[in-house]
Amino acid sequence: MKKLYKVISMATLALTLGTAAVFADQQGTDIMQKAKDIAKPKFTHSMVEMVLTAKNGTQEVRSIEQYGRNQNDLTDIVMLFRSPASVKDTRFLQKENKGKDDDKWIYLPALQNTRRVNSSEGSKSFMGTDATYDDLSTREIDEDDHQYEGEESKVVGSTTYNCYKVKEVPYDKKSSQYSYRITWVDKDTYVPVYTEMYDKNSKLVKVLTVPTIKKEGGYTITYESLLENVQTGHKTNIKIVRLELDKPIPDRVFTSNFLNTGK
Repeated sequence: MKKLYKVISMATLALTLGTAAVFADQQGTDIMQKAKDIAKPKFTHSMVEMVLTAKNGTQEVRSIEQYGRNQNDLTDIVMLFRSPASVKDTRFLQKENKGKDDDKWIYLPALQNTRRVNSSEGSKSFMGTDATYDDLSTREIDEDDHQYEGEESKVVGSTTYNCYKVKEVPYDKKSSQYSYRITWVDKDTYVPVYTEMYDKNSKLVKVLTVPTIKKEGGYTITYESLLENVQTGHKTNIKIVRLELDKPIPDRVFTSNFLNTGK
């Protein structure tokens, strides 16, 4: 009788633990879905300062004009590099797709040509930054197993955020350049304020932080972000210096033809 009781108890424990794991994953998925569903402006027009900092401290400061459009929960982005001379007049377009890879085009002034960025280039650096082309894309919720790991405070810059902690593991290992990511999501705004990215050897490779969040026009806007490659010591800091919300932008701006002239 005791032996039977022990077997039943272990079976019950296993069932309980399994149920808890499923619940935790669902909780993680719900958190990341809410993060993805943050209200977005229909249109944005901004001037952005990008600072690239090498391990030895040398810096390059870039000025970028950016247009954004959100329709049917899909986001299109155009970037026009204004300075310095080394990147001036480079133009980039990304159009988000549902259920498939985003479309990306880039205009390189030296070639005077707009070309599509192939999916095979996903792991390449975008314009010498610490972000790859794949980093620019938003992964679909169902591409990852979202494992809820509890609540934890995170200090980012001068701000302490009370966060949900979620580990994101791709179901298809080939679909991501990372073996997994750990994300801290601010409980008040559902903005991911701190993300660790681990390479295929499960070693920390990049850290993305969000030092500045502002409420503006009824939206929660990420005004500043810092992406650091901890393996190379290189950093990319992006800060909005001017922002215009919900002023309609012509459809022609979000086309590959627009990249040829920037007008």
